[in-house]
Order: sequence, then C-alpha cells, then structure tokens
Amino acid sequence: MDLPVVDLAPYLEIAACSDPTADEATRLRSMCAAVSASLRDTGALIVKDPRCTAQDNDRFLDMMESYFDRSDEFKRLQERPQLHYQVGATPEGVEVPRCLVDEEIQEKIKKIPKEYQPATPSGPDPKWRYMWRVGPRPSNTRFKELNAEPVIPDGFPEWKETMDFWGSKMISAIEVVAEMAAIGFGLSKDAFTSLMNQGPHLLAPTGSDLQKHGSEGTVFAGFHYDLNFLTIHGRSRFPGLNIWVRSGQKMEVKVPLGCLLIQTGKQLEWLTGGECLAGMHEVVVTNRTLEAIERARQENCSLWRVSSTLFGHIASDALLKPLGQFAEGPFASNYPPMYAGEYVEQELSAINLKGKIGL
Repeated sequence: MDLPVVDLAPYLEIAACSDPTADEATRLRSMCAAVSASLRDTGALIVKDPRCTAQDNDRFLDMMESYFDRSDEFKRLQERPQLHYQVGATPEGVEVPRCLVDEEIQEKIKKIPKEYQPATPSGPDPKWRYMWRVGPRPSNTRFKELNAEPVIPDGFPEWKETMDFWGSKMISAIEVVAEMAAIGFGLSKDAFTSLMNQGPHLLAPTGSDLQKHGSEGTVFAGFHYDLNFLTIHGRSRFPGLNIWVRSGQKMEVKVPLGCLLIQTGKQLEWLTGGECLAGMHEVVVTNRTLEAIERARQENCSLWRVSSTLFGHIASDALLKPLGQFAEGPFASNYPPMYAGEYVEQELSAINLKGKIGL
C-alpha cells in the first residue's frame, strides 16, 4: 500500500482563476475530495508543490547537518527549557514518547496485530531537535511562551534566511492542503486556514546521530501522534519513518524526490470531531536505514539523520471545536471547546517539555 501523491499545481492554477469553467470546478472538487479522503483514511498524504523544490530541501538539510554535527556543549547554548523547549535546541533524552506515559496509547498498541506493532522505546527519544518559529505572531495573546522569540546559533550567518525561506514554503504548502481538505469535507474554503492565521507554527528539524545510535531497531521517535494541526516533512536522506493508517496497518513511508509528506495532527482531529484521527507514527533504524548509512559512509556524507519537519498550528487564542457538520457527529462530545494554546500546554506537559500542569 502506498500513500497517494497529490500534485498541488492544478489546484493552484484553478484556484487562481476568477471564473473557472464548470469542468475546472469539477476537477477542483475531485482533487479536494481525494485530499480529505486520504487524511481521513490514512492520516497522511504526499504532495508535490511546484513552489517547494528538492534543491530548497537540500539546502536546508545541508545547514542542519552542519549544525547538529557541532559539539553538544555548543548546541546546549541554544537550549531554552524555561520556554518549554518551544524555541532553540532540545537535547537528546528530553522528549518522552507518548507510548511510555499514555495509558490510552498503550491500550491502542495492545489491539494492533503483532506484525504491525510499533517498536518499544527503552526511554526518552535519543534525538536532538531545533525549534524555529515561522510566520507572524499575535501582539496580544494569553499564551506568550508559545509565541517566543527565535534563537540564532553563532557561526551560521545564513541561519535566519534559510530557516525562514524553507519554513514559509512549507507553511504555504500546508495552507493549500488545508484549503483543499476543507472543500473536500464540505466546509468553507477558509474554515481551517482562518484559524491558522498567526498560529505558533514551528519549523522543528530533528537530528539523530547514526554514528552513535545507528544499530537496527534503535527508536529515535517512539510511537506517538502530533499535537498540532498538520505536520509537513521534506524528504529525509535516511529512511525510517513508519505510520499507521486508520485500519491499523503499519506502513513504511517512502517520499519521492521533490515531494513532501503531510500528516494529520490532534488539532485537525478536534476540528473534525474525530472524522480525521491524529496519525500515529514512529522513527526507527531499519534495514533500509542501514543501507543508506553504508552509502553515506562510502560517499563521505554526514551521518546525521535530519528531518525537515514543520508543525502547522491553529492560532493559540482560537477555539478548538468541531466545525460545521462535524459538530453533529457521533463523537463530537469527545471534543469540547478549548483554546488551542491551552490544549498545546497540556500536551507539552505530558511529553515532558513543560513543567507539570493539570491534565
């Protein structure tokens, strides 16, 4: 089973028309239905966005490999635990996978057939992460710490421009997918994007040291879901991402060159009253990862596995609640109205990135 690849170019072309033909309108609805169906049924989607090139992704990965290759002492200078690690560096051994602390997820794992069960992590994730805010933030907000100023490491003069350039391109791709999903679900085109405006979007690349943690079966990111709205990744140079589709089947993700992977997060689940479920996934060293490590060694390339991950969020002060017809859905009562920022703070507490608060 492969994820569908959706080319965003035709949608962008038709959406830009002030007066599309009936044929074009039908094509647009069909494309949007495919997007919403994939997010509902698999929790993921691969997109090709003509505005996001493989070269753009490579430029970003090159810089992040260089950063993660610096000493731990250097990287810890960018650590901001007092801001819940929502900007700057998060060292390996800080993020705790949900599957170790969440009884509901542990029960979910028990119900997955043995051949599809996730790898069991032995403790916190052995990966670094760097959080970089993308896009404008609100001047007035109840959740200031979720909208903190960015941290720039010394010795990387290209840092801000590279992060902002790639981050804004990926946000643009998420916004188009959000529009298409809204249309596909029978909502207004801006049902999701209007709530994303001035959201605490984070470009959050991870760095996993394959020289240190490169043995088969090492779990870099334990079985978990993302707490945000939609997550987008550029293609990594080392495979290892597994996702679970709604049916419970496990799938190793293969992102074609020049494409981007989109995954559903918990905020989308909230807004659709459970019609879309937050996609479960993990990152593990597999046989294919080992093959890529060997190739990288032969070509004298970096052995840091970098993911160019961006978390697209609903604005912190926006209300999360099932929209439109989803408010009448069978599980809508499981998703009571809550400020998005309040929800994020609860989730961060559970994964050990924030001091203990009421859960």
